[in-house]
Amino acid sequence: MSGSRSPFQGFVGIDVSKDKFDACGIGEDGTKLFQFSAAMDRNGFEKLKSHLSSVPMGSVLIGMESTASYHVNLFSYLISEGYAAVVLNPLLISNYVKMQLRKTKTDKKDAWVIAQFLLANRNSLIRRATSPLISDLRELARQRESLVDQMTSLKNDIKRILNITFPELEHMAGIFTKSILKLLQRYPSAYALQEADPDHLTRMLIKDSYGRKRGAFAEALLKAARSSIGTPSPMKDVILKQKVSLHFHLEEALQEITEMLLQTSRGMMGDDMDILNSIKGIGEKSAASFLIEMGGDIQQFDDPNKIIAMAGIDPAVRQSGKHEGSSRITKRGNRHLRRIIWLMTTQVIHFCDVFRVYYRKRRKEGLPYKKAVLATSHKLIRVIYAMLTQRTVFCQAVNS
Repeated sequence: MSGSRSPFQGFVGIDVSKDKFDACGIGEDGTKLFQFSAAMDRNGFEKLKSHLSSVPMGSVLIGMESTASYHVNLFSYLISEGYAAVVLNPLLISNYVKMQLRKTKTDKKDAWVIAQFLLANRNSLIRRATSPLISDLRELARQRESLVDQMTSLKNDIKRILNITFPELEHMAGIFTKSILKLLQRYPSAYALQEADPDHLTRMLIKDSYGRKRGAFAEALLKAARSSIGTPSPMKDVILKQKVSLHFHLEEALQEITEMLLQTSRGMMGDDMDILNSIKGIGEKSAASFLIEMGGDIQQFDDPNKIIAMAGIDPAVRQSGKHEGSSRITKRGNRHLRRIIWLMTTQVIHFCDVFRVYYRKRRKEGLPYKKAVLATSHKLIRVIYAMLTQRTVFCQAVNS
């Protein structure tokens, strides 16, 4: 996009806080068009709209820093009114301020700096505009990620407690099957299980899980409980019951949010998801999360290196005198995107011959595990970029 003239004649920087916002508009030559403060309410939004009317709607670019949740309503309002608006990473503005000679910091000054940043980067920023639906999907995907993390932590806690109160159970059955979890809600330890009625225990076991062997399995559980080396602890029993109940609750919440995420994502970018799913190891949930964190549109990136940089998995260059080298990744990008790329890479290494061969080649060249996975992730992103831009599915002959 470099080399083409920007369609914008006006640039508006907005500094957002909880109860108010400051706006500053400048022209193509940097001259100030307006500057004001307004409350974060309907009247304030209308006041901003009246100031924006001095510049044709299609020729004004509006930018604001990401501020947790404070910017969301104003951003959504501007998008719904048809304005070109972008949400900026505060790190970009911080680095831009460091380049300025004057370091004065006020809300009005921040709005002016954002406007100047928009003017300086007008050709690249418009392609990074994020739709409200993508923003909502991103929040949904991150909530799902949080639930998965909570469930992982919860499972570790349950296993830790059972290792004390009923260590034999883990060797007899999968702890996190529905049958065993329901059993633990009633009998949370070997001590609690010792006096259970065999018939009642058999009835508690889900028929589809153990079939005709339910009775024999119930007897084996009772035998293991009565000879268990587990330590009785009424307090741990209560804690385990609560953790199992919480596990069921989180599992239900995760299912609900996953169904909504996949349904909405498929309706919005189903073709792109199908393209990603053509790579063995990338499932629907991974494909949806990657596309959402990436911004929903591959056309906003000129090359795959921009996605790599956005995820913060590009190498940090260290230079001293004549020596120049790179070791660690920058980790300055989107940590959620970085996480999903790592997960996708480990999966394609396991399931897809192309990436497994490449990973092994980098290992043989002397790269440690993490660096070899990162090198493979770079290859994966280049392949995905080529597939999405060329609208083609994956085949084993793909080279990048």
